[in-house]
Amino acid sequence: MTDISSCVACGGTVAPDGHCWDCGAPQPAFRSHLEITTGSGAAGVSDRGLRRGVNADAMASATTGSWTIGVVCDGVSMSPRADRAAQVAAEVGAATLVTRLGAGALPEVALAEATVRAGRAVAALATSVHDAPACTYVAGVVGPAGLWAGGVGDSRAYWLPDTGTGMALTEDDSGEHEMLSAWLGADADEVTPRVRSFRPPGAGRLLLCTDGLSRYLPDAESLRAVLKRHTRSAAPEDAQLAAARALVSHALTAGGQDNVTALLIPTAFDR
Repeated sequence: MTDISSCVACGGTVAPDGHCWDCGAPQPAFRSHLEITTGSGAAGVSDRGLRRGVNADAMASATTGSWTIGVVCDGVSMSPRADRAAQVAAEVGAATLVTRLGAGALPEVALAEATVRAGRAVAALATSVHDAPACTYVAGVVGPAGLWAGGVGDSRAYWLPDTGTGMALTEDDSGEHEMLSAWLGADADEVTPRVRSFRPPGAGRLLLCTDGLSRYLPDAESLRAVLKRHTRSAAPEDAQLAAARALVSHALTAGGQDNVTALLIPTAFDR
């Protein structure tokens, strides 16, 4: 049995970021399943899935004043240290949103600035043009006046109302054969997300997710159907975490081909 502190590739020492100090190999058990919650009711679940050796998804959530913030990132699988790119982007994006919204910035301005800063942070990880970590990025903020969301790549945001019609709030950046046409990294153009705002007419959730979920549940109604089937018995204080677990569980049961992450933020109307 391999010691969790020993590298699975060379037996060396594992660093706090889940990579070997000696050979740099990522460790499969690091961040294989994560769950987060915030005092505002937001909750997220991220899982390595059934086919991937490393969880290259990342998520972050925070609050500032009346705002609840969420960021979800997905490391581009063909890039080196994709997991690190996603972690850095999520952390920098969330921290920037906290700072800018706390200072009174408009949410669309804060989202655009957070995306740019996250992209620069990921680009700084590159050691050369041939060693450029990359990730996709989606972020959202919820406050009393509504919600705002924007992204780069194919991680998505959805509005999922308790009643009524849900909808996607982002569009994938993809071209022929669904290949990514935009991402964060040193080998990408500096991009600004297409930010969309929405004033919900009633209670519901903002969902931020990676394509490990959307490949199995591609539209708002299929997402809502899973939530209705699996979260009716959850206590109110556990509702968002139970919902996030249900979505991730569905993706794993359906095949779990990729890392899968779901982060849910309740609207201000149902807190």
